[in-house]
Amino acid sequence: MPSPQPPRAVFAMDPVHLPLLFPAPLMARLRRAADLDPALVLQDFTDPRAADALARAEILITGWGCPPLDADVLAATPRLRTVLHAAGSVRSLVGEALWERGITVSSAVTGNALPVAEYTLAMILLAGKDTFVHRERFRSTHAYPTPADTARTGNVGRRVGVIGASRVGRRLLELLRPFDLEVLLHDPYVSTGEAAGLGARLVSLEDLLRHSDIVSLHAPDIPETYRMLDAGRLALIRDGGVLINTSRGALVDPEALTEELVSGRLHAVLDVTEPEPLPAGSPLYRLPNVFLTPHIAGSLGNELERLGRIVVEELERLGAGVGVVHEVRRADLARVA
Repeated sequence: MPSPQPPRAVFAMDPVHLPLLFPAPLMARLRRAADLDPALVLQDFTDPRAADALARAEILITGWGCPPLDADVLAATPRLRTVLHAAGSVRSLVGEALWERGITVSSAVTGNALPVAEYTLAMILLAGKDTFVHRERFRSTHAYPTPADTARTGNVGRRVGVIGASRVGRRLLELLRPFDLEVLLHDPYVSTGEAAGLGARLVSLEDLLRHSDIVSLHAPDIPETYRMLDAGRLALIRDGGVLINTSRGALVDPEALTEELVSGRLHAVLDVTEPEPLPAGSPLYRLPNVFLTPHIAGSLGNELERLGRIVVEELERLGAGVGVVHEVRRADLARVA
């Protein structure tokens, strides 16, 4: 019997990402699994080159820079049955029209969670060592710290509060296991027993904030979490506490956070902010108690290949008649990023 024809696929993303997502060996696997043109990468579905390719496409391989898959796009893709997203969240990509069509959506969000958790682990350990405080002091005094300066420095027995047992949160909890840390967890969808299995003690959000030395945010950006750390809750964090945010800036009241940081009462590691980026005049760029990075915790550089590999493996599963393993369902979007 003749081999079945591979499905027709089209890239839809900012072309700048393609070489890092699919370096030559991965692109070769991709082309064996699908009929596609690697030179055609759509970033505008009204592009004259798009019409014929979309009309024949059974699979869209999307990524950062892909426009929303709205009703007009779906009308132009009558054969579309699967979207394979070579990035993280699909929240801004998909809508009701897509779900009503019954199109399967898969995302490489699991792969994107890994570098975020690794970044966060590094920052927790550095914060526990008071690295940022000692760096600033050393830059100004050129003197080594005294025993009194380091009396509260170290990661033995530090209490880390993780807000959100998301993919990132769960991977972080796994990475924290080898260290002599006490870990608290707040997540309304997790039971006490499940939290214990993850290596953490389940507590209320307020208790986590009161009793943690370091607080790390990993909740999704949904209406229920908007400004979840407002002025009142930020005030619960102990003096000298550290807030790490690699989730979304919208989870924290920016004015209240700025006030706490300008006062010097709290320290922060912020990979995300609101707005993003901060305006040039923001004091957070200059404060010695703020370690600010430009949204780099997620997949960058050679880490993008991991996302591409997830997409290739999903495509190969489809070719073998097996369903995708990283499917995103409509109900999931109510409580995930």
